[in-house]
Amino acid sequence: MAKKNSIKVDKEKIVTLYTDFVLAQGKRPHSVYEFARNNNFDEVDFYKFFASFEILESQFFSDMFHYAIEMLEKSPDYKTYNAAQKMSCFYFTFFEIATANRSFVLYLLNQDQLPLRSLMKLKILRKDFLIFVKTVLETPYKIDHQKITDLQNRVVHEGAWLQFLSILKYWMEDTSVRFEKTDVFIEKSVKASFDMVYNVPIESILDFGKFIWKEKLGTFNTKG
Repeated sequence: MAKKNSIKVDKEKIVTLYTDFVLAQGKRPHSVYEFARNNNFDEVDFYKFFASFEILESQFFSDMFHYAIEMLEKSPDYKTYNAAQKMSCFYFTFFEIATANRSFVLYLLNQDQLPLRSLMKLKILRKDFLIFVKTVLETPYKIDHQKITDLQNRVVHEGAWLQFLSILKYWMEDTSVRFEKTDVFIEKSVKASFDMVYNVPIESILDFGKFIWKEKLGTFNTKG
């Protein structure tokens, strides 16, 4: 039953209210009912957009992804870029959006004690990302054998996802001004990965290796 004087909310408003709550309280609301009541909107309006708080959190990462792609596609130059440039532009754009929402993103990825549970929040994003890279990254070697081609594609696409996770980890731990070191990490990571897959790897891989060694990058761990 609708409450008297309840306000109308859309998806963006619900996310804003939820973000404000968890950042102020450091925890999720006890229930959707309580969350809706305290913000003077009908509980049923929440379920028009999300099945649960967990889905809202997972969808937040997906929404950042789609917003980044939307911004890229508005650029007339983007379509003329090669694969490495497109991947770099995506990373720069995505993490610019993530930085604008840094407190909430860090809360979501640091909320659970188990890293695997934090990674589960990226499940929808992972599907979106893999669809994207399939349109950008080509098979390294042209071989007239479908199974080998499929295997190559799988390795390249999953490798790109691991690269994204490594950039995410680095960004989460980056303390440099305006996260400038993350920008450097993206540049060197993309160049090294493309050299390793498509070109002769020596220079850029050594350069990236020196950067990693200097920064002492550890394994992916969402606690920061």
